[in-house]
Amino acid sequence: MKRRDFIQKSTLATSVVAIGGLSLTSFTTAPKSKKITILHTNDVHSHIDPFGPNEGKNANLGGVAKRAKLIDKIRLDNPNTLLLDAGDIFQGTPYFNFYGGELEFKLMSKLKYDAATIGNHDFDNGIEGLYAQLPHAEFPFLIANYDFSNTIMDTHTKPYKIFNKEGIKIGVFGLGIELHGLVDSALYKETVYLNPVEMAQEMTHVLKTQEQCDLIICLSHLGYNYKYEDKISDLKLASLTKDIDLIIGGHTHTFLPKPTVVKNIEGKNMLVNQVGCYGINLGKIDFFFDTDKNKTANGASIIV
Repeated sequence: MKRRDFIQKSTLATSVVAIGGLSLTSFTTAPKSKKITILHTNDVHSHIDPFGPNEGKNANLGGVAKRAKLIDKIRLDNPNTLLLDAGDIFQGTPYFNFYGGELEFKLMSKLKYDAATIGNHDFDNGIEGLYAQLPHAEFPFLIANYDFSNTIMDTHTKPYKIFNKEGIKIGVFGLGIELHGLVDSALYKETVYLNPVEMAQEMTHVLKTQEQCDLIICLSHLGYNYKYEDKISDLKLASLTKDIDLIIGGHTHTFLPKPTVVKNIEGKNMLVNQVGCYGINLGKIDFFFDTDKNKTANGASIIV
């Protein structure tokens, strides 16, 4: 794809924010020596092919092959790139019904995803079905608030993972939605749900204080926002925690043209983003670090 075409297919709206600061600022005002690019998807739901030409507003959008071309182009521009997924990889097309998730994991591996978290629909073939497809996934699953100790998934996920890109330490951890009442208990067996706010606080303490990460990202399948006060969403999680720089969300299929800037519990800026569903969009957020590792960010949603 030509650079001009690529730019034209990008959503023009962007979010430029001083992460950790109290006000918006242009990233051009701060000296920067390193750029980290975060690419992300959520709720792809087994959509391997693009939508057909007669499928309404989604006509000709999406598809793994086109997403791969975009990702390759972005990685060529910036090798310091991570590719992440926020869950609900399974369920939605006959590919899942026939292959049970094998094709999805194999294709994500070919796209060189760096990590993913687990969504509720990833249990649709039962916890045994999810486990059976793990050999096809050449990337880790990160989930801090599902305790799999008494299940077949024990030891096959991690709460977090640290990536190092040109001296920048990036900590990524995962959070999943409560499965009780949403998924038949026979599918997730003895998986224990842990409070996502408490686990986020624990993860950020580990990643910020002990591991001294420069950038902390939460892969969340909690959902963007809810009307009910007691239901934890990405926006609520952001307001109740600190030290998270970016929440990459899923579950609610929320199409955001640009990341939402949220004040955390300390009144500092952080970002929450979600790119809808079905692989129609690819999230792209660039973090810029100056020589003192102060960071700013510029985010957009790219139409596939």
